[in-house]
Amino acid sequence: MFFFKNFKTIIFIIVLFAAIIIALSYNVKQKSPVGLVTKIVLAVAAPLQTVLNVAVNGVSDAWSRYLLLVKIGEENKNLRKTIDDLKSQLVLYQEGYLEAQRLRNLLALKDDHDFDLVTARVIGRGQTSFSKTILINKGTAHGLDAGQPVMAGPGLVGRVINASWRTAKVLPLIDESSNIDAVVQRNRTQGIVRGAGSRGCLLKYISKAQDVTEGDTIVSSGMGGIFPKGLMIGKVTHVNKQETGLFLKIYVAPSVDFSNVEEVVVLTFNNDEEKGKKK
Repeated sequence: MFFFKNFKTIIFIIVLFAAIIIALSYNVKQKSPVGLVTKIVLAVAAPLQTVLNVAVNGVSDAWSRYLLLVKIGEENKNLRKTIDDLKSQLVLYQEGYLEAQRLRNLLALKDDHDFDLVTARVIGRGQTSFSKTILINKGTAHGLDAGQPVMAGPGLVGRVINASWRTAKVLPLIDESSNIDAVVQRNRTQGIVRGAGSRGCLLKYISKAQDVTEGDTIVSSGMGGIFPKGLMIGKVTHVNKQETGLFLKIYVAPSVDFSNVEEVVVLTFNNDEEKGKKK
């Protein structure tokens, strides 16, 4: 019932056109001369034929457009997939490029320090209430041992505190149990850099009579037999002269962003004498 309501006009035209065709066929079979009825039928058939041709052509064009849209939709789907694949490849290439840049900066340390360098990747982080350590994927099999300095780029990360065959644990300089002999590079004032956790580091045992200002660079002093002289530790961010006592309270921001460290280098010799023994 619904079908006839929506298509009654088309059905009427088709029925009428069929009747006209039957009438014409009858006249042809009777071989009668063209009469008034035939003329009327022909007059009505001509516009009906035109309307029918328009309808058929319209349906044909609509079907062609539908097929074209289906084809375009499939092509768009394939193009989106290709774009997604290319984006994934681009991310991989960018990651490889950035890693190559980081490794190149690490290997450039060889020109600045007379040590053998072992490049390692950070594979884990230990977070406890007492200690924050870094786990790397190199160990005694690669020449690593406890006490060796660890760096990332130009900055000091910390030192190896434990090494197994294929992995090693690094104590970062921001750990509260870390202490490093250091000097203010500008005027050679000596002190101890102690880890302060999320606050970075503190430069301790600097008397209030000393000249230390914000922006001063802090480097390792070479004393203590662990860290070579001149390794970059960080910069002074704040000097509190109002503290009670004899010493300044000096805050130091490490030159290494510990939240983003992915690769490090370990200095496998602490001095020339050990290097000579190794040879």
